[in-house]
Amino acid sequence: MSKDESGQGKIPVSKVKRAAKIMGASAKVGGNYIKYYAKKSINRELTKDELHQDNAEDIYASLSELKGSALKVAQMMSMDNQMLPSAYQEKFALSQYSAPALSFPLISKTFVKQLGAKPNDLFDSFTKDAVNAASIGQVHKATKDGKELAVKIQYPGVGDAISSDLKMIKPLAKKLLNMKAADMEMYMEEVESKMIEETDYELELERSQFISEKCAFIEHVRFPKYYKEFSAKRVLTMDWLDGVKFPDFIKSNPSQEVRNQVGQSMWDFFMYQMKELRMVHADPHPGNFLVDKDNNLCILDFGCVKEIPEDFAANYFQLLRPDILEKEEELKAIFENMNFYRPEDTPEQKMKLKAMITQSIALLAQPFHGDEFDFGNDAFFKKIYGMGEDLSQDKELRKMNNARGSRDAIYIMRTFFGLYSLLNQLRAKVRVNYKPF
Repeated sequence: MSKDESGQGKIPVSKVKRAAKIMGASAKVGGNYIKYYAKKSINRELTKDELHQDNAEDIYASLSELKGSALKVAQMMSMDNQMLPSAYQEKFALSQYSAPALSFPLISKTFVKQLGAKPNDLFDSFTKDAVNAASIGQVHKATKDGKELAVKIQYPGVGDAISSDLKMIKPLAKKLLNMKAADMEMYMEEVESKMIEETDYELELERSQFISEKCAFIEHVRFPKYYKEFSAKRVLTMDWLDGVKFPDFIKSNPSQEVRNQVGQSMWDFFMYQMKELRMVHADPHPGNFLVDKDNNLCILDFGCVKEIPEDFAANYFQLLRPDILEKEEELKAIFENMNFYRPEDTPEQKMKLKAMITQSIALLAQPFHGDEFDFGNDAFFKKIYGMGEDLSQDKELRKMNNARGSRDAIYIMRTFFGLYSLLNQLRAKVRVNYKPF
């Protein structure tokens, strides 16, 4: 099928074709490094800015054609300002809500396979072009019996390619993230488990209905209604919610009162889930939120939900307490329960690890140490980003096997820092409700 004006007409599905795309991206990155060092030999003052820009463009161009898990890794990395230079963050962030869309004939085939009919036979109207396209699927607007609907369709082959894609992208991600093999293995195992869940739209429908029902009481938060009769394993139909995309809302320069209201709704939504539901929407990137005309926060996507085991919560959330760093024996027990230490660690290594972990705890937990917190405080975020940079450059830590702690912490940490980042963009001051400890 050729590519037409409606979008990408074909996704590479076979392992060979997908591997060729990823290997092509790796080869381009290698070529960019050769060019950089050739120029560096002539100009010693040359920075890596051009190298990062070239790499980001080449990698995103390849991953955006593959879609699925390969593109999802890029999306995740763009959310973490500690992981990558700004050139990668900015380019990879496109995967959050503007990846290249698929053509309508390919979407039609998915509908027939999943629901037994073409979209125009199921709905009164259905947009031929996608209104939104990201890493795993794209969204079309439809109407049925006077209702406006959003219909999310998963890209063909995404679920089948998860394991092989992640194996192929691991060396490239390892180089970009500057991670050791053991770290990358644990990271990728957790990513793979969540990716498999994200491709199951029936599971997403179930979780969407559960969480939206439990959180319906939270002020100034809106959820769409979901329609099981127009949903399947790879198709999910819900109410269409009108609103402004989160980045555009920020650009509109709302008043501080409105910023605080939206920020409070966001804080309460995430913290209530952690404290009361022991599960949480674990994908807090800007593409998953709208703000409507009444300044309500609209929650759009429950594909990535992290269930929080009780034994993990009993230890991890205690680290947020304001007095925990003063409780030496309790802190030691938590570190051991969460596998921060290894039997082979020397006393010096344990001291180094303890200093690193307590520094991280002190920063992560700071918003919980009072009744209010101002996320517009740039000094707080400079400390976070500075800490990430220092840790990534610490040669002693790099020599250790750094894949420590519980894998359950990976998505919880991302949720915290993703939430903090969104609240910082809002420059919101919030009441610290629903402390999870």
